[in-house]
Amino acid sequence: MGKMTAKGQALNSRSKESDERLLIEAAQKEPSRFAELYEHNFERVYAFIARRVSERSDAQDLTSHVFHQALKNLGRFQWRGTPFAAWLLRIAANAIADHSHRVAKEHKAPLAGDRDDFRAEDDVSAEDIEDRARLFRFVNRLSANQRRTIVMRFAEQKSIREIAHELRRTEGAVKQLQFRALQNLRTRLSGSNG
Repeated sequence: MGKMTAKGQALNSRSKESDERLLIEAAQKEPSRFAELYEHNFERVYAFIARRVSERSDAQDLTSHVFHQALKNLGRFQWRGTPFAAWLLRIAANAIADHSHRVAKEHKAPLAGDRDDFRAEDDVSAEDIEDRARLFRFVNRLSANQRRTIVMRFAEQKSIREIAHELRRTEGAVKQLQFRALQNLRTRLSGSNG
C-alpha cells in the first residue's frame, strides 16, 4: 500500500475525532456506552500512572479510580477538540498527586511528587492544549516503530539502550528511528502551522 496523502491523513484524523466525539456524546446519554471509552483509553492511562507510582497494585487502583471519576463526571465533559485522553490524564495526574500526599503522610517522608508538579498543567492555555493535541495526533500517525520509539524515549523517558533492548534492535537502529520520527514530526508541525 502506498503512503496516505496529507489530505487523506487529515480526513482520517477528523474522522477519528468525530468518532471519539460521538462516542463521548453516546456515553453521556447512556452510561453503559462508557465501556468503549474505557477500552480505547485504558492502556494509555494505566501506562501513564504505572510510570509514576512504584507499586503495581497502586497503579491498578489509581487507574480504576480515574475511570470511576471520569464516568461520574462525564456529564460535565465538554468537547473542545482535544483528545478525551487528555482529560483522563489530567484526572490521573491529580489522583497520583493525592496518592503521593497520602503515602507521604503515612510514612512522614518528603514528597517525591508534590501536587504543585501537577498543578502546573492547570495553568496551561487553550492554545498550549491545542498544540499538544496536534502533536499527539501527529505522533499517532507515525509508523508503529517510530511511534513506539518516540513514546518510549520522551513519554516514558527511557534511554536509547533501554529502547534498543526492549525493541530488540541495535542502539544505532533506535537512533535512526528516533531521528526519522522527529524529522516527520517537524515536517508535519511546520506544515500545519504554515
